[in-house]
Amino acid sequence: MRKRRLSVSSKYLLLFLALICIILVVISYATGISKGPINKVAGYVITPVQKGISAAGNWIENKFSFLEDKEELIQKNKELQAQINELTLENTMLKGNTYELDRLRTLYNLDNQYSKYPKVAASVIGKDTGNWFHNFIIDKGKNDGIDVDMNVIASGGLVGKIVAVGDNWARVRSIIDDSSNVSAMTQTTGDYCIISGSLELLAEGEITMSKLYDSDDNVNVGEMIITSNISETYLPGLLIGYLSDLSMDANNMTKSGKVSLVVDFEHIREVFVITQKK
Repeated sequence: MRKRRLSVSSKYLLLFLALICIILVVISYATGISKGPINKVAGYVITPVQKGISAAGNWIENKFSFLEDKEELIQKNKELQAQINELTLENTMLKGNTYELDRLRTLYNLDNQYSKYPKVAASVIGKDTGNWFHNFIIDKGKNDGIDVDMNVIASGGLVGKIVAVGDNWARVRSIIDDSSNVSAMTQTTGDYCIISGSLELLAEGEITMSKLYDSDDNVNVGEMIITSNISETYLPGLLIGYLSDLSMDANNMTKSGKVSLVVDFEHIREVFVITQKK
């Protein structure tokens, strides 16, 4: 209770002193006294008060200036962010257009590469589970002249063949499927071999090659492997890949190895169906 009374008394004392100082200042200026005890007393009391008021005014002014600068910076940041978002969208669209152009260019080159065969372009609309396109669905079918056993190509090489067809869809089984076997041969020597599907090797982009008869040892790593002329369902001369590994079998008569595929079986979006059957 005592502390509260002292606090109230102090407030009244401060107010009283302030009034005295104001009266002294008024008397000093009214009487023209610029020097003397009244002026000195006023100087001792008023000057600190003026300094305090000036400092408080400067602080408030700086605070408002800071807030104005902050608001301005926030607005500029919003404008810059909007510009960044717009540029990001434009960049994404440009990348998409570039990717689309690359895909169309690939299809155009593929069409020229196998220009002697009639073809129908199709897009992939579904696939089996997993990372690889070993079985997938395309958006063309009987209404577009598609039939079972027609060959499918993409990215410069053989993808597989049609195994089922509807009016406006068809299912493709790729050469990488475990149940797939393709009669193939070396491009330079014409030696026959078998290309077998193997999903285990696909992480390395390769497929199994076996039963290669190369008695003269003319076949070397890097040899181009294509579909053979004796295949029952595949047209001859379709590129499969390049020989990446070769070794003699235990029977000392045939060779086995691996073929590096030219088709990226992890990313297939468009294909060509060759409508001419074997």
